Amino acid sequence: MKWTDVGEIAIALSEAHSGQDPKTVNFVDLRDRILALPAFSDDPARCGEKILEAIQQAWIEEVA
Repeated sequence: MKWTDVGEIAIALSEAHSGQDPKTVNFVDLRDRILALPAFSDDPARCGEKILEAIQQAWIEEVA
């Protein structure tokens, strides 16, 4: 997965952190959780606030 795979990342986060309310995860922790996903293989430096916002929103929608 790459940073642009927002939907896939959201699904992976919801599976890896079931029961976690995505609204309570700050961007630093969110970034760390994404980097820890086994299928994630993008450059950590390519991450920005807008990408994290999109991923967090997709994760919120995934668990809703």
